[in-house]
Amino acid sequence: MTAADRGGNGQRPGRDRRAVLHPPRAGRLRPEGQPPRVAVVGGGIAGIAAAVALAERGVGVQLLEREPQLGGRLRGWPIMLADGSPATMSRGFHAFFRQYYNLRALLGRADPLGRALVPMTDYPLIDADGHRDSFQGLPRTPPWNALAFALLSPTFQWRDLVTRIDPVAALPLVDVSVPEVYRRLDHQDAMTFLERVRFPDAARHLAFSVFSRSFFADPRELSAAELATMFHIYFLGSAEGLVFDVTPEPFPQSLWDPMGSYLAERGVSVRAGVAVEQLTPGRERPFAVHTGGDRAEVDAVVLAADVTGLQTLLAASPELGEAPWRARIARLRTAPPFLVSRLWLDRPVNPERPGFLGTSGFGPLDNVSVLERFEGEAARWARRTGGSVVELHAYALTGDPQQAKRQLVDELRRVYPETATATIIDERHEVRADCPLFAPGTFGDRPTVTTPDPNVVLAGDLTRVDLPVALMERAATSGFLAADALLGQWGLRGHPLWTVPVRGRLAPLRAAAARFG
Repeated sequence: MTAADRGGNGQRPGRDRRAVLHPPRAGRLRPEGQPPRVAVVGGGIAGIAAAVALAERGVGVQLLEREPQLGGRLRGWPIMLADGSPATMSRGFHAFFRQYYNLRALLGRADPLGRALVPMTDYPLIDADGHRDSFQGLPRTPPWNALAFALLSPTFQWRDLVTRIDPVAALPLVDVSVPEVYRRLDHQDAMTFLERVRFPDAARHLAFSVFSRSFFADPRELSAAELATMFHIYFLGSAEGLVFDVTPEPFPQSLWDPMGSYLAERGVSVRAGVAVEQLTPGRERPFAVHTGGDRAEVDAVVLAADVTGLQTLLAASPELGEAPWRARIARLRTAPPFLVSRLWLDRPVNPERPGFLGTSGFGPLDNVSVLERFEGEAARWARRTGGSVVELHAYALTGDPQQAKRQLVDELRRVYPETATATIIDERHEVRADCPLFAPGTFGDRPTVTTPDPNVVLAGDLTRVDLPVALMERAATSGFLAADALLGQWGLRGHPLWTVPVRGRLAPLRAAAARFG
């Protein structure tokens, strides 16, 4: 029995006593007779979760990933720096919040001692007007976390919140349930919603820094329901707090190398660097999976690719799925491009600089990471050279990426003036545009984990999941749900899932929201 199965017996995954267990479907732990064969297309968080869930029930799994490494948008790859140092590059900083119950349960399979994640004690937020907010030392249980933050924050001035905010318009933030919140708010964008609530300007910028831009989207292109769900998950609905963990080494070393070993121990055939070109009807089994001249037949398929990869595969597989479902996939959109710039500097940033800093009002710069504060590889390089490894993020780019690269360096020098005299020994820049866009009015059209073909399931953060999850946690949860949909067909037991509370925590405010909603 896995640790996740023990969680199905009521063992809570965190400190929140109101966390909700979604129990698994009953069934056998192993198949009778010849086990089914499943191809999982995509080796990101969602595909790995699906492969793990299936393999733990004795299903034969082949995990196919087009990139040379596992991890999807959380992968890393080796590079050589100009000074001859080997290093690992990635698509940028990721925060592992304590309420990512299902993601952490997945990672815990390969990390039973809990060494893959370490705490980041604080992540300040600053704006160009000099405001600075911190989440350190706050109570974690709502509503005391919100009250303490408002009282201590220079940005969320208590007087402004009391006199300016429209309490009726703000009620949806305290009465979030999924999917009901989408029926109430999905028709409007996040910016319009916050304008209707009458958040003070500085507070609104902070809200965008923490929540809206985490979706890699401009707030006028993001569903207000997604913003409200984010507030619920990370602040108003969960007692886990806003403190998060990070990996103490690059993602491959901390996460995916151990996970690859775990998968192999359970008989999963992992094929990285292999693109699935087409899915066709099989001769002896329902599907044939075509990869670079090879052909393998399977009983079911988990599609865990990103938006563009999924659309490309369906275009090459005209017999897969029904026309209305294929049209829904074709309507999926990706968020605007984002830029990750990593700089290896010849001198250190000041020692008081935090490992992670959120920024607002500094041009395209959204945050700054000082990697040697938490990542061993960067720390070893910094000790050896006397320098620093700094990472800059810019979400929802609208202009020329080359110009944005120069702007990020200029803004870093504004935020951390000591870097103005530093020489850049080496630099790497990643411009990507492969994150799903959750635009207003699109929730009802978003594809679900199940499809018209019971032997084809979807997984990934592009899917509609009717639970309070987001970002990496949505990806992991969708992977387990996709696997469980297949397991149910074969009479096999599903896997327990946990989420933050599915409703707002404060009954009087829920009642008020119901009355005025």
